[in-house]
Amino acid sequence: MSPSTTPDTTTPTIVLVHGAFADSSSWNGVVERLLAEGLPVVAAANPLRGLEPDAAYLRSVLAGVDGPVVLAGHSYGGTVMSEAVDPDGRVRALVYVASFILEAGESTGDLAAKFPGAELGPALRPVPVTGPDGTTVDDLSIDQARFGDVFAADVPRDVAAVMAVTQRPIVADALAAPATRTPWRSVPSWNVVTLGDLAVPAESQRFMGERAGSRQGEVDASHAVTVSRPDVVAAAIVEAVRETSR
Repeated sequence: MSPSTTPDTTTPTIVLVHGAFADSSSWNGVVERLLAEGLPVVAAANPLRGLEPDAAYLRSVLAGVDGPVVLAGHSYGGTVMSEAVDPDGRVRALVYVASFILEAGESTGDLAAKFPGAELGPALRPVPVTGPDGTTVDDLSIDQARFGDVFAADVPRDVAAVMAVTQRPIVADALAAPATRTPWRSVPSWNVVTLGDLAVPAESQRFMGERAGSRQGEVDASHAVTVSRPDVVAAAIVEAVRETSR
C-alpha cells in the first residue's frame, strides 16, 4: 500500500451514538464542526431495540474502525457506548452529552428518575410491538404535540416539528436494562450538562459526572443540545481528542 493510502491510525476516529427519540442526523451540526477540525467521524445508527443488542451493534461498528476511537453519546446513547467498550485500550475518551454514566446494576430509567424535574415520562406514547424474541414489548415515542417543549425547547419550532415526526422510538426494556460495564473508571471522560433539560434533569447529569470523575461543562440548553448548541458539543469532543492525544 502506498503512503498516500495508508490509513491514519494515530488520529482518533470520533464515533457518535445518538439516543432515544432521535437519529444520526441529530449530530449534523456537530459533524460539520468535527470535519472542519480534520477529524474522521462515524455516526452510528443506534437500533434502540435493547441495551445488549444495541451495545453489540455498536461493538461491530467499532470493529470496523481502524485505530483509536473517541466515543460520544447523547442521552441513552451514553448508556450504550459505556456498555459497548471493550478493555482493549482502543477507546481513548468518552464524551457524555446530556447523558447517562451508569454504575453496574443501574438502568437508564433509574437515573432519569433519580432527581426531580423530568417531564419526559408523561409525554411518552407506548405502542405494543413484537420484539425479536416474539414477545410483545412497548415501543416508546414522545407525543408529537409535546416533543418541542419536553425534548427540544430551544430548537426552532419548525425544526423541532420535523424532529418530532422523524424521531426513533425505543423499546421500554432498553431503559430498564441494568448496565454491566463501567469503562469510565479507566477511560478519561467528559460530561456536557444541559441546564434546561426536561428529559434528564441537570442535577442527575451533574451527579453522574461527579461520581465518575468526569471533566464537566455546563450549557444553557435543552435535551436536544446536539441540535441547538452543536458548537459546545463539538468543543467538548475536540478537547477530549486533544487531551488524550498528547
